[in-house]
Amino acid sequence: MKFLRVNMTTQTVQYQDVPDAYALVGGRALTSFMVSEEVPATVDPLGAENKLIFAPGYFSGTSLINTSRLSVGAKSPLTGGIKESNVGGTVAFSLAKLGIKAIIVEGKAPSDNYFVLNVEDENTASLILATQLVGERTYATTKKLHKDFGAGKSITCIGPAGEMQLLSASIQSTDLDGRPCRAAGRGGLGAVMGSKGLKAIIVDRRGKMPPELIDAEKFKKASKRYAKDVRADEFSGEILGEFGTAILVEPINAAGGFPTNNARMGQFDGVEKISGETIARVIKERGGKNKHKGCSQCIIDCSNEFVTKEGEYVTSSLEYETIWSMGGMIGNDNLDAIARLDFLCDDIGLDTMNTGAALAVAFDAGYREFGDFEAAIALVEEVAAGTEMGRLIGNGPDSVGKHFNHSRVPTVKGQSIAAYDPRAIQGMAVTYATTPMGADHTAGWVVDQNLEAFGGTVNARGSKGQVEISRDTQIHMAAVDTVGICDFAQSGLATEAGIGNVFAMMSAKSGQNYGQEEWTELGKLVIKVELEFNRQAGFTSADDRLPPMFYNEPLPPYNVVVKVSDAEMDSTFDF
Repeated sequence: MKFLRVNMTTQTVQYQDVPDAYALVGGRALTSFMVSEEVPATVDPLGAENKLIFAPGYFSGTSLINTSRLSVGAKSPLTGGIKESNVGGTVAFSLAKLGIKAIIVEGKAPSDNYFVLNVEDENTASLILATQLVGERTYATTKKLHKDFGAGKSITCIGPAGEMQLLSASIQSTDLDGRPCRAAGRGGLGAVMGSKGLKAIIVDRRGKMPPELIDAEKFKKASKRYAKDVRADEFSGEILGEFGTAILVEPINAAGGFPTNNARMGQFDGVEKISGETIARVIKERGGKNKHKGCSQCIIDCSNEFVTKEGEYVTSSLEYETIWSMGGMIGNDNLDAIARLDFLCDDIGLDTMNTGAALAVAFDAGYREFGDFEAAIALVEEVAAGTEMGRLIGNGPDSVGKHFNHSRVPTVKGQSIAAYDPRAIQGMAVTYATTPMGADHTAGWVVDQNLEAFGGTVNARGSKGQVEISRDTQIHMAAVDTVGICDFAQSGLATEAGIGNVFAMMSAKSGQNYGQEEWTELGKLVIKVELEFNRQAGFTSADDRLPPMFYNEPLPPYNVVVKVSDAEMDSTFDF
């Protein structure tokens, strides 16, 4: 496989051999290792010295199901630290089938110049001036690029938020239907892409490069066993396909962990109107699609297509985190408004979580009232228009809180929490506070180990065992994001035999012995590298804390605060 290095300053592209040091990693490990090695920790995230790296998972392009995951890495303009943001769709598989291990974007184009990178095949790529796309939203951008370059392309692009270099700007990627509805949302990496002068990356989907496998037969057998386990699991094999990730709405709300009205409450009165069951029923009644395939090689089909009462397409996919951020977090129980807000964020190129939290802070400060979905829609439109208030919303909750001098801002390292209140699920308090990524739920999702409804065995509202659970999960997830397995396909590695299949595939691909010790050491190494980058960037233990609201305000209905002490937080990565 090759690296594709793109210099925006000189508008040159170069294919390079992959150094031995990076040969056995992909995804998050590759982006974090390269950022740590090539980007000084103190640089301006929006300056020429920062680099933006797109890396498929180590298993992407193989026969293993649900591995079309792309890691995007850089120094984050939102958190000020290292960042890996993860996206599905088709681009990771397309790059891997062209033999491209990573695209490294460096330098900075001349002011106001925007380019598209066209990756035609395994040997040919070029930068093309694209001034006609400046200011375009992502749906219009992909439509024009598909018209000019052909339908058989994966497109990854930014919208107006990325061009304005707003701190909540996402990088959008196309699904199997060619729509830019998959987001590398977290960390403001769309702003980094905009700062480079790169509007879009076009990748041909017809590559046929065989994966590099030392023992192809061993890999094939293990991948088949893995796929069988994913299909056999009730959650990944049945429930996710029927209801999508929205199935989480009701149980998280029941546990009192659904942050509502800027996390003033843990339960939302209008939850039945926005639950997974309701969404599935509405989609079916209107002629939309449940069990929709959004990503290459997916066998779970957790995506959906939400349509209007007249059957017109609105968005894909309406997922749990957005249902929360544009629903309960802003007091909105109007399902059509949530879907509209989801589409607008994808189209403008915004992280739905950071943007929803920014709206919630504004509402909490009295700028508008909770539940006013028309105001929410108008404010997101203002982001695209570039108004003063729009830019504040587009820069995220911290910017909004500072503007209104409002202290209730639910962020860690500048990034908003996700749809799990850390007071009701204390293991998430540890993850939000300590992950190098900011308040990122995917870095260590421990809800299943906390809540009885998911098989949890610890007291979710107590501190006992939470540091250990979060630590182990964060180490595990660093490895998962390196190989590129979708979170929802982790049912395939939930047992000793299942994780054994992953180890067998690692061995078959690398030619090296691989087991639990190597897996754990990989995850630890990734986190150590990220923590060291953040330390050099100026982070201290004081940055590994939740906002005061979570320690001082008891969360209804169970009236609990975060109980994990500072000393316990600081012990998370004592390895």
